Amino acid sequence: MTEKKRIVITGIGALSGIGVNVKDSWENIINSKSGIRPITRFETAEESDSLSKVAGEIIYGEEEGQFNLDNYVDRKDQKKMDRFIHFGITAAIQAVEDSGWKPEDEESRNRTGIMFGSGIGGLETIQNMSRTVAEKGMRRISPFFIPASLINLISGHVSIKYRFKGPNHATVTACATGTHAIGDAVEIIKRGDADVMLAGGAEAAICELGVGGFSAMHALSTKYNNEPEKASRPWDRDSDGFVMGEGSAAVILEEYEHAKKRGAKIYGEVVGYGLTGDAFHMSAPDETGTGQKRVMRMALEHAGLNPEDIDYINAHGTSTPVGDPLEFGSVKDVFKNCLNTISMSSTKSATGHLLGASGAIEAVFSVLALRDGIMPPTLNLDNVHERCQGIDLVPHKAKEKELKYCLSNSFGFGGTNACLIFKKV
Repeated sequence: MTEKKRIVITGIGALSGIGVNVKDSWENIINSKSGIRPITRFETAEESDSLSKVAGEIIYGEEEGQFNLDNYVDRKDQKKMDRFIHFGITAAIQAVEDSGWKPEDEESRNRTGIMFGSGIGGLETIQNMSRTVAEKGMRRISPFFIPASLINLISGHVSIKYRFKGPNHATVTACATGTHAIGDAVEIIKRGDADVMLAGGAEAAICELGVGGFSAMHALSTKYNNEPEKASRPWDRDSDGFVMGEGSAAVILEEYEHAKKRGAKIYGEVVGYGLTGDAFHMSAPDETGTGQKRVMRMALEHAGLNPEDIDYINAHGTSTPVGDPLEFGSVKDVFKNCLNTISMSSTKSATGHLLGASGAIEAVFSVLALRDGIMPPTLNLDNVHERCQGIDLVPHKAKEKELKYCLSNSFGFGGTNACLIFKKV
């Protein structure tokens, strides 16, 4: 019988409104800081109050704590890419540099692949090019328009930069994208098609089309337009919608023996992965929570674990009045015999919802929680919803706890559900 392969995380990268690298992001998260602020990428002052005017924007600049794209992408290439590609390349570079894995022989390059996705892709580029066509005609379309917008071009650019010639793929499953990317990359290594995979997600949809589109669905928070830091409030009875975020996160996944042989540092092990579909509605989750419950149970089964083995859950927790109580109820049903021993929080309360990048950045926060024995807090949890009672939701401040296993949920439009379980190594 073939020995089961173990897959570990040996490198991480992340940037969002809460921080432009892993160190700053983690320090700000566990110190209860918020990355939500007024939108600056386009003018919102004259827009209706029915539109969201806050988001988890990345702050550009050359000062410490700001994002300087010149450090990651040559200036001559920057205008050839949408911002989501900028973010994806940045997180990928951070993760690769952190891992120390830079294959120099052809066989090693052939055994290193990429699985990097996005929920929406080059939305801002599509919006701006549509304006160009309307105002100046089709002859003014940039020759870089298509490659600047395609979701798989993060994988393409990074593979070219590092000469990674293994499986080259991209996931597109709305807000479950980042989680699926990691889980699917794990399966590629287990199948024997690679020894190392770079996996992650990226999103840059804070533009008129993105914010206007989600606002039209009544999905975004508008109640706190004048108090941005209070807008993302998972499980709170005063929540009124999610807050858009942007950024990217990436992990280097590696077969354990391969990592051990080269003396790589190890953040944690991916031991469980589940993926299910609701088959219910294009944007609303199944109100019975069946798909969510099945995906957590599937991940537990694949990991060979029982519910009581899980110490901490990084929830999908988007800050919507419908979705949050539903996820809470699903978790409560799956973990009904150990509710007094688990804790659950939502880091989206600090970062906003990074859509296709959310599962990836929450995976990074999950393995850091395991490493440091610190559970990040749920911000703005002032009045717990009546349907969200009975689980420690880590309100306001981070908590120290010896952690061995962490579960992370992601759910997306179309009824797509994904779940990962990480183990401390």
